[in-house]
Amino acid sequence: MKKFSLASAFTRLTLIVAGAILLVTILGRLVTLQNIESACAQWPLCAPENSAGWLALTHQLSAIGAGLLMTAFFFSAWKNYRHDIRILPLVTVISVAYFGEALIGSVQLARGFQLHLVVLHGVTSVLVWAGLVALIYISATDAPQAISYAPVGFGLRARDLLTLTKPIVVLLLLATTITTLLAGLGGWPPFPLAFFTLTGGALAAGGSSALNQFIDRNLDKNMQRTENRPLAAGRMFPAEGLSFALMLCLLSYFVLACFVNFAAAALSLAGIFYYVVIYSIWLKTLTVQNIVIGGGAGAIPPMVGWAAATGRVDVVSLLLFAIVFFWTPPHFWALAIVRREDYARAGVPMLPVVRGEAETRRQIWIYTLELFAITLLLPIFQLSGVIYLVSAILLGLWMIWAAWRVLKIEGNKVAWQMYRWSSMYLLFLFVAFMIDAMV
Repeated sequence: MKKFSLASAFTRLTLIVAGAILLVTILGRLVTLQNIESACAQWPLCAPENSAGWLALTHQLSAIGAGLLMTAFFFSAWKNYRHDIRILPLVTVISVAYFGEALIGSVQLARGFQLHLVVLHGVTSVLVWAGLVALIYISATDAPQAISYAPVGFGLRARDLLTLTKPIVVLLLLATTITTLLAGLGGWPPFPLAFFTLTGGALAAGGSSALNQFIDRNLDKNMQRTENRPLAAGRMFPAEGLSFALMLCLLSYFVLACFVNFAAAALSLAGIFYYVVIYSIWLKTLTVQNIVIGGGAGAIPPMVGWAAATGRVDVVSLLLFAIVFFWTPPHFWALAIVRREDYARAGVPMLPVVRGEAETRRQIWIYTLELFAITLLLPIFQLSGVIYLVSAILLGLWMIWAAWRVLKIEGNKVAWQMYRWSSMYLLFLFVAFMIDAMV
């Protein structure tokens, strides 16, 4: 049995942080039980007029003090434990969860106690304490060693962190989000709604991409397209990539839940789970249908935009989901044709590797025809107007022509063109849907 020791400075710091959070928790519980939250409703500080106000103020001051300790805790881990796959992710999750819990509390004071925020506040508290208990046990029984690392240039580190998020993919996903947000509202949204919807969406997409690169870091070493990614190239520790990814994913949910609505937050969380667990961990190296089934992850952002505008999931958002779902296979299979050797070296069973290029080209053609049919369902069910109908027909014919060329002309050139054109197709289609709804 491992010996429990408090000799480590990091263990002692963890216990101090836990003690500070325990004080915040006890004071917060007293405030809740006495129903005196409104006695000090200003955030972060107030001018108390009675004993209830002083208790509420003490709770707020303890939360601020614990927040300062948590900040020191966070930077200490990122300074000295960037290599530790247990310490760094745990500290990062605990820190983000603590500040997320404080954010929820401030939103509740300002807007009232919505059920989903009350539940989120409780779940976040459990997450913080579970993480602290695990961290205390690990640090007290295994005595993790702090390391002095060689300095890394700010520009290089910022560029690597940005690379982890796959910014080009994020921009395309945000384009489908903002267009459906505007379409759902039928006009320009209030700036806060647009800002927080896009911020939450960017954090979710970037965090999912970073988690994907953490999971695929060994596969990426074998592919020319991905071998220079930060984790594959060894410019970052795996613990750093995992911690950064978890931080973005948690922040995305807090932003969407607190400042948009529960439907948008829940859909975004479902998208993260779909992409990371169903696609990256389960499907990608298991089946040739990885892209077909995994396409659901990229199809969720339009639903997030629609939910941000309407607060619900309905037929329109499901059809928008279907459009992106059927768009994904021809888009990525075109890239897979170009990068077939890369996928073969990495052992990823993409369609061109398993069934050959001829079958892949045929499937691109079939899915493109199905995509064209799906895009016409919106006007058929009178869920869009003439502008979208004309655009869907013209853009669909463009995609069909591109897919026909891929089917009939061998070589990578037409496949690469299909890959690039299909990105523009999706963007133009959603812009047309947005314009149609706004006019």
